[in-house]
Amino acid sequence: MKHFSLPVTLDLVFYTAASWLLAFGLLRALRLSTGMCVVISLLAALSCLVLLALFLGGRQKKRLLSKKEREESEALLLHLALEKEERVRAALLAAYRADGRDVHCEGDYLRVDGELAVPLFTMQPLSADEIAGVLKKYGGDRFFVLCNSLTPEAEKLLHSFGKLAVQGDLVYRLFSRTETMPKPLICGELPRRGAKLRRIFSKENARPFFVSGALLLFMSLFAVFPVYYLTVGCILLALSVVIHAVGFRERQ
Repeated sequence: MKHFSLPVTLDLVFYTAASWLLAFGLLRALRLSTGMCVVISLLAALSCLVLLALFLGGRQKKRLLSKKEREESEALLLHLALEKEERVRAALLAAYRADGRDVHCEGDYLRVDGELAVPLFTMQPLSADEIAGVLKKYGGDRFFVLCNSLTPEAEKLLHSFGKLAVQGDLVYRLFSRTETMPKPLICGELPRRGAKLRRIFSKENARPFFVSGALLLFMSLFAVFPVYYLTVGCILLALSVVIHAVGFRERQ
């Protein structure tokens, strides 16, 4: 496991231990012998470890990169939607020039390699009505739209006229590739909504559920009537696995 990052290694340890305890608790509930429960649970845990190692090992680098890029892309697109139009055009002008394109400003738009580039960065996806307005204004010329995103209807309308749209991901790649990201970004450091919800479903909360469930399963070995300990222990362990798998990771 030397090729895994520390978070992925800890995830593997957590899921392996949780799978062993869950299997052990369920087998105990079926009244199998303790030795049989230990052996079968160990085989299940090892199988889980191998499968997760294969799955997480191939994705860890891509997942970390995509998460970082997604956050940067969201911050950039929010900035472009809130920034003044002339500054947006100036930022795009610098990015296209750094990309080696023939570009200059013409009024409210850019001309990139002889084609009009119409910036329309908005908080919501561009609607068909907004695209219709662009077509009325620039329909007689070759142009493409730069935007955050389009509604399906707007995209269909644009394509029906043989026009293209450079949407969020491609806009981010342009700025990232040319290292011309605007700085500072508007609202780049503002706290995001839903912080309370993120704390409730934080991955950090998986640990107390896991410890409580493990202790209840351990106590079932000595209880006269172990059904309660087995049931509640398995439920707590299952909750810890779910929270750890789909919960939010607190930023450092």
